[in-house]
Amino acid sequence: MSAHHPFDGSALPLNTTMVAVDKGKNSAYAFRWALNHLDSAVIVAVHVRNKNIPNQDNKVSPPDDSDVNNVFSALRAIPSHKVVQIKEAVVDDIDVVKGISEFASKYHITSIVLGSTARNVLARKIIGYDLPTAVIKAAPEYSSVYVISKGKIVSARSALRPMTNTVAPPKQSQPLPPNDTENGVRANAARKAGTTEGSERTSFENISEPRQRHSASSYSMENLDLPSRGPRSSLSDESLSSETLKFGSMDLTKDLDSSFSSDGSRISSSSQSSAKDIEAEMKRLRLELKQTMDMYSSACKEAISAKNQANEINQWKMEEARKVEEVRLSGEAALAMAELEKAKAKAALEQAEEARKMAEVEALRRIQAEVKARKEAEEKDRALTALATKDVRYRKYTIEEIEQATEKFNPALKIGEGGYGPVYKGELDHTPVAIKILRPDAAQGRKQFQQEVEVLCCIRHPNMVLLLGACPEYGCLVYEYLDNGSLEDRLLRRNNSPPISWRLRFTIAAEIATALLFLHQSKPEPLVHRDLKPANILIDRNFVSKISDVGLSRLVPPSVADTVTQYYMTSAAGTFCYIDPEYQQTGILTTKSDVYSLGIMLLQIITAKPPMGIAHHVNRAIEKGRLAEMLDPVVTDWPLEETLAFAKLAVRCAELSKRDRPDLATVVVPELNRLRDFGGTSHFSPFESSYNHSHTQAGRPPTPTRKASTMSQESILTNMAWESAPTPRKEHTSC
Repeated sequence: MSAHHPFDGSALPLNTTMVAVDKGKNSAYAFRWALNHLDSAVIVAVHVRNKNIPNQDNKVSPPDDSDVNNVFSALRAIPSHKVVQIKEAVVDDIDVVKGISEFASKYHITSIVLGSTARNVLARKIIGYDLPTAVIKAAPEYSSVYVISKGKIVSARSALRPMTNTVAPPKQSQPLPPNDTENGVRANAARKAGTTEGSERTSFENISEPRQRHSASSYSMENLDLPSRGPRSSLSDESLSSETLKFGSMDLTKDLDSSFSSDGSRISSSSQSSAKDIEAEMKRLRLELKQTMDMYSSACKEAISAKNQANEINQWKMEEARKVEEVRLSGEAALAMAELEKAKAKAALEQAEEARKMAEVEALRRIQAEVKARKEAEEKDRALTALATKDVRYRKYTIEEIEQATEKFNPALKIGEGGYGPVYKGELDHTPVAIKILRPDAAQGRKQFQQEVEVLCCIRHPNMVLLLGACPEYGCLVYEYLDNGSLEDRLLRRNNSPPISWRLRFTIAAEIATALLFLHQSKPEPLVHRDLKPANILIDRNFVSKISDVGLSRLVPPSVADTVTQYYMTSAAGTFCYIDPEYQQTGILTTKSDVYSLGIMLLQIITAKPPMGIAHHVNRAIEKGRLAEMLDPVVTDWPLEETLAFAKLAVRCAELSKRDRPDLATVVVPELNRLRDFGGTSHFSPFESSYNHSHTQAGRPPTPTRKASTMSQESILTNMAWESAPTPRKEHTSC
């Protein structure tokens, strides 16, 4: 219904609205309000650019591309339901208030609309500048000013006088200019003297003064800047106009006519008077006219002064009323703040009382924990004493045997590197073994090291890598060697190994959870693994999964174990993702920390994806019913219902708070055993089937079927190595 046009500087109609705009939101509110509430045929959107043009007046120009993009594009998108012509102008002026007021005065703007600033009363008092207030004071008196905030009027000033007093042409009741008055006096004198077109008329016409331009402040009542109405005016426009017009025009003419008529008889009776007498008379009349006009101007100035004085008094009253209102509001705000501080003090007292009660409870809990710790320490000492009395021994290897098995630590036999030290493949007693060399700074006292190795050698479970012996003098640990590498290698199908079936994945998950529960139920205190991840789950040639590096943190000082954990937190993103977030924040290690690591690993078993953010992504997929998209695509026959139960259990184990994680003994292990039983144990996995098929074609005997996890350790130790391309594997790395 409306169109935007650039302003070309031409004259505008009387009923024109000007909207001062900038980049702010309140400018859009003001422009929309002007479109909807003011009946103007033309609306001019004016933007004042803060630009100083020395020795020049403010420059008015159409907007350029920068102005359109920053200011006017938002206005053009505002719809209008009225037929209205919209113009856009840019004023270059260093003073925004001056630019707005001078544009309104130059183009006779009827209404000025602008947006409110965001400053409050306190900010205005400190800074001393408020744009809307300054515009209201500087705007022409014939212009109405509206200040808009969020589509509502927050301040306004109506026009102090009508537009006609400034722009209307002079009325017929104006007094004549001096030259016209003199010509009229001469004409009346000529008519009364009864002169004809003789020499006297010719000389009278030649006695003419140079024509002077009259000023509006001296001769035109219509051009005087006086208010037409208003409660603050002490002199009404009607009485002032009638008196001044009567005094300045009608009476002047009568006086001049009477004066000149009396002198005219003298001129007619003395026809022989010279032109000098007539010129002297004209000078006297001109002097009387000047004195009369001076009196008229003085009266007008006094009226204007009285009006300005009344305005100043009213403004002072308004300012005082505003200050009183501000004081009242400040008092109310102070009372509200006092109530708020009182409420805060009451809340602080309640919190202090609650903190005192919590401190008492915490002190009691600490005492109970200390008593429990002393009892557990006593039980541990008794257990160690019992083991010592039973004369339990472990296989001790000399450093010469270790060097011979590793070919003096040949780098070609190095199969891994962990936070505690490197891992080498070797052969001791005609048995393949994995030898872990602890770092020199990780060695404890020899006696304590021997005690811990004796304890770990006694911990036996079908799903834990067996610690065969150690070389306590040099901190070397000898483990059984497992042929099929780590679970991480098999999930990622390194060395082009075939994929693992979903049945075998369910079985591996159940075996890991069962072994972890065995560690947590060890006496006299639970044994926390600290670094449970697919790289530390090893698989033997019969696809039996086993947890490696069990109890490794017991063989080193706690400071070294924490340093290794911190090292992996900062340098290895993969290991960082398995660490319990609550343990990272508090430093308190519990069995629930292993449950978190188990949850991340269970999610990797079914997805074969990196651990970073895996719990979040799987949970989102479950919520959207798109879990199938997250599963490992190499397995095509996933049982969706059972896999969904598996994924939900894993997500619960990976909760950020340990309170939300399920219990390993009562929830996790029973559910994983159910899923393992669902898959059955009498089927070949695709991994096993393809592996046996390739070996049968090569003329080699097939791999035996997967045996139960209760097979003897002796049979495990005699398994042959996995026949594949020899590449370095990290199945024995640990933190």
